[in-house]
Amino acid sequence: MTNALHTSSLTSLPLLARGKVRDNYAVGEDRILMVASDRISAFDVIMGEPIPGKGELLTKMALFWFDKLGHICPNHLTGAAPESVVTPAEVAQVKGRAMLVQRLKPIPVEAVVRGYLAGSGWAEYQGSQSVCGVKLPAGLKNASKLPEPIYTPAAKAEVGEHDENITFEKTVEMIGPELAAKIRDISIAIYKAASEIALKKGIIIADTKFEFGLTPDGKLVLMDEVLTPDSSRYWPVEGYKEGANPPSYDKQFLRDWLETAMVDGKPWGKKAPAPKLPTEVIEKTAAKYREALTRLTT
Repeated sequence: MTNALHTSSLTSLPLLARGKVRDNYAVGEDRILMVASDRISAFDVIMGEPIPGKGELLTKMALFWFDKLGHICPNHLTGAAPESVVTPAEVAQVKGRAMLVQRLKPIPVEAVVRGYLAGSGWAEYQGSQSVCGVKLPAGLKNASKLPEPIYTPAAKAEVGEHDENITFEKTVEMIGPELAAKIRDISIAIYKAASEIALKKGIIIADTKFEFGLTPDGKLVLMDEVLTPDSSRYWPVEGYKEGANPPSYDKQFLRDWLETAMVDGKPWGKKAPAPKLPTEVIEKTAAKYREALTRLTT
């Protein structure tokens, strides 16, 4: 892996925005250079230390999935080399970790699909036997496989804020019935197809989230990252057991460490600044990302 990149610093292109992981630069009026940094966030706080190689791994995984799922929904890739739009001195910041994509009108809905009951879904189910307004059968446990994947959208939040779970009916109010239904149906179709591919490699995709945008002529396009451990809950098949949190390939190792981390003698309050990550946590987190990619693509 190359040297870690916490924050890119391209000067040849105008910076549009920095997210939790990606730095987006404008390329003319109609394209965006998305640079996946090695930043990592947990509890909506960006850590001060990067995870070496993470941006390259995320990019490889997203490209793997875009290639496998293009028959279900078009994606935002332009097919052009990211290195072609920066100066020679900036190629090292871009190579292997960037995507040159169409500039779209983003839809303000996180399209979340759940095939298993986990995380906030499990917490909500215990109180209401439903998730985001979707009624579920009685007697399900933590990590139970659902009878059918369910669509449980969220409203996108600003960086540093929590996305808010919403009902499908709310998305109809936000973007209209036709587009809301199309996003729901495509999201479930993508999840089902990806789950079958991953399962053959010994990985369960418990849940995931997609982002979509519209072209100037109104075509729906899959954008941002797709089906990476940052946007999905990945479980190894051999560690799965209903009734308990399975081991995962996502950021759970980091989250578990942060739950016990102390700052100035007190438990960290899940607000910036984040505690300094020990080398062991950085290395183990990097290893989880590497293992997920290797398993999926070999």
